[in-house]
Amino acid sequence: MQLLILLPSIDMTARINFKGLMTVAVLLAMALAASAVEPAPRFHAKSVDGENFSNESVKGKVVLLQFWATWCKYCRGEQPVVDQLTREFADRGLVVLAVDFMEPKKTVKKYLEGMPRACKVVLTEDTNLAAMYPTHSFPLYVVIDRDGNVAGTQKGAGGAVALRRLLSKAGIE
Repeated sequence: MQLLILLPSIDMTARINFKGLMTVAVLLAMALAASAVEPAPRFHAKSVDGENFSNESVKGKVVLLQFWATWCKYCRGEQPVVDQLTREFADRGLVVLAVDFMEPKKTVKKYLEGMPRACKVVLTEDTNLAAMYPTHSFPLYVVIDRDGNVAGTQKGAGGAVALRRLLSKAGIE
């Protein structure tokens, strides 16, 4: 059996506008990246107050996931911002799940006694989200749009402006 490979011929005498070709390639790559839709992984989560969440239960809502830890000074610094956004946009369909990362229930409950949260707090042991979004730097934010797709992520603290920008990617403004 013979394999026949056909290659296009290139006229080496023709002038090629490499700058124009590169511009087209970059614009095409940007358009493809912008249009890429990443469905959120199937998840389940149970908040410390016993409320259950899943892809099905938040369908039609925007979900902001905050991966945090009680020892993280940046997470503590952004807690008032996240809680304000939780209250401000709850009536527009925003659900905020603060997923504590790998800490004992006792540690988190003690922290919450002194620093209560407006959002729903989820322990690692009560969700599969931490396994789906592994991180070694905190906080990590993931926003899921009303169609169940990942609309954006943010690594590290960025303040109110950055979080509002992230939420705007999912239509919350």
